[in-house]
Amino acid sequence: MSDHDQRAAELRQRLWNSSGTEADQAATPGIDVAVVLEQYKLYVEMADRVSQRRALANTFFLSLNTAILTLLGVVWPSRSAGQPGWLLIPLVALLGECFAWYYVVRSYRQLNAAKYEVVGALEERLPASPYWRAEWWALGQGKDPRRYWPLSHIEQWIPVLFAATYIAGFVTTLIT
Repeated sequence: MSDHDQRAAELRQRLWNSSGTEADQAATPGIDVAVVLEQYKLYVEMADRVSQRRALANTFFLSLNTAILTLLGVVWPSRSAGQPGWLLIPLVALLGECFAWYYVVRSYRQLNAAKYEVVGALEERLPASPYWRAEWWALGQGKDPRRYWPLSHIEQWIPVLFAATYIAGFVTTLIT
C-alpha cells in the first residue's frame, strides 16, 4: 500500500465515528445520507472560505508592495538624490514581506489540500463523488500542467518573482 493510500485510509478512520468500511456502512443503517450531505455542504463552504481568505491575503500583500514602492518613489525621486546604501532598509522590509507572503500562500495551499481530502472522504458516503472521483480525476489530479496547473502553485511564485525583482533593482542601483 502506498503512502498516499495509507494516509487516505487513516483519514477515513479519523473522519468517521465508526470504522468507515463499506461493511460497516451496511451494518449501520442509522447513517443518514441527508446528514452526511449537510456536513458535506458545510465543509465545502469552509474550504471555499479558505480560498477566499487566501485571495484576500494576496490582495493585502500586493497592496503592501505597491505602498512601499510608491513611498520609495516619492522619498527617493532621483538616483542622484542620495546614497543607494540606505535602500537596504526597504529592501530588507520588502524581502521579509515576500518571505511572509510566500509562506502564507503555502500554508493556505496545505490547508485547502487537507480540506479537499476530507471532502473526498465525505463523498464516499454520498451517492456521487463530483469532486474527488470525477473533477479531480478529469483534471489529472494536478499532476499534468497541460491539463491543469493548480493556482496555488502559481501563486507561490509571485512573491519569489517580486523578491528577485527587488534584489535586481537594488543591485542595479548600487552598480550605476
